[in-house]
Amino acid sequence: MACSENMFFLMGLFISGVLACFGRRDLFTTMPDRLDVLTGSCMQIQCSFDIPDPHNTFNSTILTSGVWIKESPYFGELPDNVIFNSSETVNRYQGKITGNMSQKNCTTVFFNVTTNYTNKYFFRIEGQPFRATDTENAVNIVVSDFPSSPILTVSGEVKEGTPVSLNCSAVAPCPEHPPELTWTLPTQFTPENQLQENSDQTKSVLSAVIFTPSYLHHEMNITCTAVYPVGTSNKTAEHNMMLNVSFSPKDTLASISPAHPVLVGSCVNLTCSSTANPPVTNFTWFKISGGKRTQVATGQSYTLNVTVGDGGLYYCEARNSHGCGKSKEVQLAIKGQEEVIGVAAGTLGAFLLISLISLFVWRRNSRLHDGLERTDSPQGQNSPVGTVCTNQATTGEEPEEPAEDQPEEIQYGDIDFSKLQTKETPAAAQDRVQGQESEYAEVNVTGRGAQEPPLNNLDGLYAQVNKISAC
Repeated sequence: MACSENMFFLMGLFISGVLACFGRRDLFTTMPDRLDVLTGSCMQIQCSFDIPDPHNTFNSTILTSGVWIKESPYFGELPDNVIFNSSETVNRYQGKITGNMSQKNCTTVFFNVTTNYTNKYFFRIEGQPFRATDTENAVNIVVSDFPSSPILTVSGEVKEGTPVSLNCSAVAPCPEHPPELTWTLPTQFTPENQLQENSDQTKSVLSAVIFTPSYLHHEMNITCTAVYPVGTSNKTAEHNMMLNVSFSPKDTLASISPAHPVLVGSCVNLTCSSTANPPVTNFTWFKISGGKRTQVATGQSYTLNVTVGDGGLYYCEARNSHGCGKSKEVQLAIKGQEEVIGVAAGTLGAFLLISLISLFVWRRNSRLHDGLERTDSPQGQNSPVGTVCTNQATTGEEPEEPAEDQPEEIQYGDIDFSKLQTKETPAAAQDRVQGQESEYAEVNVTGRGAQEPPLNNLDGLYAQVNKISAC
């Protein structure tokens, strides 16, 4: 019974020792999980290592070699899988360890990569007396003929009028020849490119652009292009992204249907449209009356059965979370009201025209009346037409009698009787005219010959002049 117990104890110790031997890692490496590499380019594997067993002290003064094993970590069983050994001058893969092995830096660069390099790789160190391979950690190399697309990101919300940062990054598997990043943007910009190391031990090129969008940039494409130098040529990859710009309502428009004047009782539909991102959440309708606005409805469409008081100007407002936009006014015209307005306007125009004509006639008559007053007789005859002036300017001469057998040609005209006064006697007129300069008015009388009417026969002359037209 005791023998069997001892046997089980020994077997347990043996199994524990075996498991401990196989489960123990003598070397820990830190390197990327994956590298995307371009055919014909180089690749750099960022690498570092550590030795966890304190009994296996790493002596940095001893020259240590670095070994890269393809596909399998077992160095002794598959010697052909060793593609690089820093202690050898000739290797299957052309490369070099650029890190300082004495400082536990195993960074390695391989040149002229081909598609055959696609595989996973383990790292091993060899230095007397310590040798070990990290059998748990490996780097996956993926080689392709075309570069992977850059990554394009936007920091924060793209809002109208607010500066935003656009970031583009592209992997740089060969830091000695990193890609160049270029932008295609709808505005002027100043890019900044820099090479950076990522948290996964890879390297990439980052380009950042500060961009202030407007609502016109909404749904426009921006492009970031990565140009990789490969030998004497270049290989490119790009990333397109459509901008999603947030902005307040723009191009707000109010429309009315039907647009022509309508009858009272008709159905009229008012519609409001606007461009916004995010979409408009609230439409409000207003009517302008007496210089003041009054809210009449909400909603994108406003339908009403027309009454007499509905005529006038209307407009709408569109609103979203970023602001609002206002439309121009539209006119709701009602039949009959515009006719009344037209008649009133026509009546006013006719009244103004008649007033102008009356003013013109009044001024013309005033001038005519003033002219007739200036033709009053120098003998002081206060007749409504004035005394006919002859060439007899000197008093005391007797006028000749007109020939009785010689008829006169009489001319007719309108005479102004607005200022009738009592006629003076011939004697009084003759006394008044003495010592004064005579005033003359021309009366067109034909056929009288050389004879002039006598002053004592003025009553007959008044009757004759009354038939003569004023010029």
